[in-house]
Amino acid sequence: MHAAPTLQHLDADAPRVLVVDGSRVVRRMIEGVLRKELPGVEVVGVDNGIDACVAIAEKPVHLVSTSLSLPDMDGIELARRVREHPTQAYVPIIVVSGNAQEHLEARSFTPDITDYFDKALGFSALAAFIRGYVHPEQEPDGRVLYVEDSRVVATATCRMLQRHGLEVVHAISAEEALERIQAAIAEEAPPVDVVLTDVYLKGALSGGDLLRRVREDFGLDKSLLPVVVMTGDANPGNQSALLRAGANDLVQKPIEERLLVTKLLFQLRLARMARGRARAAA
Repeated sequence: MHAAPTLQHLDADAPRVLVVDGSRVVRRMIEGVLRKELPGVEVVGVDNGIDACVAIAEKPVHLVSTSLSLPDMDGIELARRVREHPTQAYVPIIVVSGNAQEHLEARSFTPDITDYFDKALGFSALAAFIRGYVHPEQEPDGRVLYVEDSRVVATATCRMLQRHGLEVVHAISAEEALERIQAAIAEEAPPVDVVLTDVYLKGALSGGDLLRRVREDFGLDKSLLPVVVMTGDANPGNQSALLRAGANDLVQKPIEERLLVTKLLFQLRLARMARGRARAAA
């Protein structure tokens, strides 16, 4: 996946978001939510890939949101064309789709796609998702359980996450991570908001084993305890297996700081929204 640029990499103007969707109703809904929840952001809407390319040629954008199905091409082809524009080689391109998870598990997204969003999460969540790219914010009191067996790598990553206002608890193994989660469930330790784990860990259990224990043994679904998995394994089958086992998202190694932090902050916000709805229902 391409690294997401900072706003300074483009220009000093207000952030400009391009929304590409063949459905006028859906496009207007997305545009309306973004304008309401992201004041100061210029939103441009078009219904096809050619007009999207024309809009980008007229003025650079800071983020592209596109559906997979467009009247003249698919979203993946649009992403390829956007990348060919000299000022947009690294702009974040987000696929917004009702079946994004299926494409993710099938590993059908190309490296031109920066990230994806499932429409089932709702347009307010989409605004929060896009905010993470165009207006990065700290998430106060976000507690990350970070599982990494290399102390050198862990030290560097912990400092990176802490710079963004996250509280990081480092576990050296999957076994230690499970103990910390169990203690949090029993209210013997502070709660865990999100788990960030490497796949390959020293010890009897891997990051994949940790993921399965969280989902199956503890019964914590993706909304209650998000799990983001870091992997250097480019095998699509292995990546799909992690997503089917319950990973909320994958981050490819080598890790790009802005992308990792954006994904973690978004999962934290989603989890808090889900917990708030659960409390209200109770």
